[in-house]
Amino acid sequence: MDIGVISVRYARALLDSAVAMKLDEDVYQEMQILCKSFLDVPDFRFTIDNPMLAKDKKLQLIITACGGKVTELTKRFFQIVLREDRESVLQFMANSYISLYRRMKHVTQGKLITAVAVSPETEQKMKRMVESKTHGSVEFNTEVDPNIIGGFILEYDTYRMDASVKTKLHQVLATLRK
Repeated sequence: MDIGVISVRYARALLDSAVAMKLDEDVYQEMQILCKSFLDVPDFRFTIDNPMLAKDKKLQLIITACGGKVTELTKRFFQIVLREDRESVLQFMANSYISLYRRMKHVTQGKLITAVAVSPETEQKMKRMVESKTHGSVEFNTEVDPNIIGGFILEYDTYRMDASVKTKLHQVLATLRK
């Protein structure tokens, strides 16, 4: 069976249960932490895939990767995943949950890249602008990249607005080469 199909089915079941129990936001936070753990600790995936590691040890390891404390629903979900020997697709399940949750709640991810750190007011202004365009809420990340020299790059959904000095200089250079 396809990993994507399996992960989405498990994630949808978890989301439906979380919504019914009004725990969808809590589970969302837990899945985000779990996904970050998969990215930050590459050996984590190999460890929970290890058939020699006992299921109870895997469960403790997964809960620890979620920050050490999870909702009872999330704990039961992990137990089912382990009982069904689906731990190899747990990372995909967590990512699928995050995607389904964002789609359900109309949450868009946005990113603002600047050459220097921006003030919280400027960040909020950009966030409100994106929210007005997407008609939903926005999870906004800021990143400092001195290589863009000045200006900013704003990304959300499939939209990218590049108003960086670096891009402008490249455009001028391209025009001069013609």
